[in-house]
Amino acid sequence: MLSTNAQIIETVLFIENEALEEERISEMTGLDDREVSHALSELEKCYKEEGHGLFLKQNEDSTWNFSPVPELYDSLRKTYGKKVDRRLTRAALETLSIVAYTQPVTRKEIDHIRGVASDTIVRLLRDREYIKVVGRKDVPGHPCLYGTSRKFLFEFGLHSISDLPKLSDIDRMRFDKNEEGELFNDN
Repeated sequence: MLSTNAQIIETVLFIENEALEEERISEMTGLDDREVSHALSELEKCYKEEGHGLFLKQNEDSTWNFSPVPELYDSLRKTYGKKVDRRLTRAALETLSIVAYTQPVTRKEIDHIRGVASDTIVRLLRDREYIKVVGRKDVPGHPCLYGTSRKFLFEFGLHSISDLPKLSDIDRMRFDKNEEGELFNDN
């Protein structure tokens, strides 16, 4: 039987529907780095020994996710072989809407609005070409500024960014910039 920590991480990886870094898993679960590492090892061992249809995979970029065991590829190929799960998680849609309504915006500004780190989600949205780097902010470090892409407009049936639904005054306040140019969130 899995420990509670391993069960929590198993559930988070399932619900998030995207590969997560250990640091992000730690933030989401409230577990420290050692607990996360131990629970991932426990999950990895469990999925290897129990004969499951999935296994816990550590990717080259040090992220973790569940993948089908190779023995099932032939059985799954007909239904899933050419399809890629292109659904976006709620967190990815939230981040995409922040970019769409506040562009150009830095990752730090996105983090500030969301209240959590968005590195993985920004990378996912860039990989799927929903957002792109549109410039660099003129501040120390020159962080990337993100904006939406043509693919975003096409996939969401928009002719231009001005076709986005209008924000209510309360929602608009969440995305406004203060006098120093920093985004604020009144939550």
